[in-house]
Amino acid sequence: MNSSNQRLKALFAKKAGRTALIPYLAAGDPSAAALPALMHALVKAGADAIELGVPFSDPMADGPVIQRAGERAIKQGVGLRKVLDIVAQFRQQDGITPVVLMGYANPIERMGQGAFVQAAAKAGVDGVLVVDYPPEEIVDFAAQLGEASIDPIFLLAPTSTEARIKKVAQVARGYVYYVSLKGVTGVGSVDTADVAQRLATIRKHVSVPVGVGFGIRDADSARRLAEHADAVIIGSKLIETIEHAAAVAAQAGLAPADADAAAIKAAADWLGTVHAALQ
Repeated sequence: MNSSNQRLKALFAKKAGRTALIPYLAAGDPSAAALPALMHALVKAGADAIELGVPFSDPMADGPVIQRAGERAIKQGVGLRKVLDIVAQFRQQDGITPVVLMGYANPIERMGQGAFVQAAAKAGVDGVLVVDYPPEEIVDFAAQLGEASIDPIFLLAPTSTEARIKKVAQVARGYVYYVSLKGVTGVGSVDTADVAQRLATIRKHVSVPVGVGFGIRDADSARRLAEHADAVIIGSKLIETIEHAAAVAAQAGLAPADADAAAIKAAADWLGTVHAALQ
């Protein structure tokens, strides 16, 4: 179904000792029309993979910045099917960069797990992280994803027990996303020493790469975490940059397409500084 889909495995094999840079975008922000161009611009700026957040009306793990972006996307009518269309558009020009969908169970359940897996494979999705699918309840879904060569990806947190880590290790593919802070996205600062200690514990049980996200606000914090993580995942600060640039452009009276272009440039420039710090 998804014959080209060994992209995540190839990415981490290629990085071999270097840390991957994975930006998180709220699908549909700054606009659905601009998202493929934004994705391409971030790849050019140094992104090794892209996480796309599927807009959802009750995003319990997302902080205020990502919530606002999701609300803007929902107002444009962006839902799961539209996100898959956007991935397919991106794939017309980029068959290499992995794309991971991150979201909640409700939209998948509405579509139907089987229908979703087929549509995601056809679009060119490489991994799926569903925040509210616990590992013990995802065995059948993970099997369906595996048959379609899509990796089931899981969150681990500072509060995750060793038993929980072992359960995730049994079904996780692609990479594991370690949430470096307690609470929602975009809030607080990261304790690098604590992250290093937690990653050591996780790696006793998890054989796939471990990415770290939540709380990475600048190039320096990304660089410090890169000393310990296989990937750094940046969301809230990047989305904040997009939000600010789009707002400034709109206040200046630019047309929507020009405001989108300004937001894309600001996002790519900012990500470029992070990428440079990781080299």
